[in-house]
Amino acid sequence: MTEPVSDLNLLRDVRIHIFREAAATGRVPQPPDIAHALGRPETDIRAALHELAAAKVLILAPNDGNIWAANPFCAVPSGIRVAAGGRQYWGICIWDALGIVAAVGTEGVITAPCGDCGDMMTLEVRDERLVRSEGVVHFAIPAHHWWDNIGFT
Repeated sequence: MTEPVSDLNLLRDVRIHIFREAAATGRVPQPPDIAHALGRPETDIRAALHELAAAKVLILAPNDGNIWAANPFCAVPSGIRVAAGGRQYWGICIWDALGIVAAVGTEGVITAPCGDCGDMMTLEVRDERLVRSEGVVHFAIPAHHWWDNIGFT
């Protein structure tokens, strides 16, 4: 386990950099990118990421400590795509996909497998409202239990 980061400014700067970069580019930056952008050693960044993950700000990938998701932005390809603001994003789940549209503050189109039949469905958000939806969205795990096993949820 890594030592807690005592530099609250570093935690803030890492968090802000990750979310700004993800929103602006559709890509979640990884530790080397963050270290370079902030001019800090990668070991400091990785320690900060572990602390942010413990605080449920982001999810680290098993085994390598890279960022898997900075909710609502997913760092790896998934079956859930979001087109918003002229960019493409990945979502871990439909909840996060809707969160991406809200986070970037624009209209968006979400394509995702239907929770009932697996067929692809399309949701469209315009003027902060869901204006097109098809299929079934199902939350098998109650929200208050999502972080019990966030990878499964």
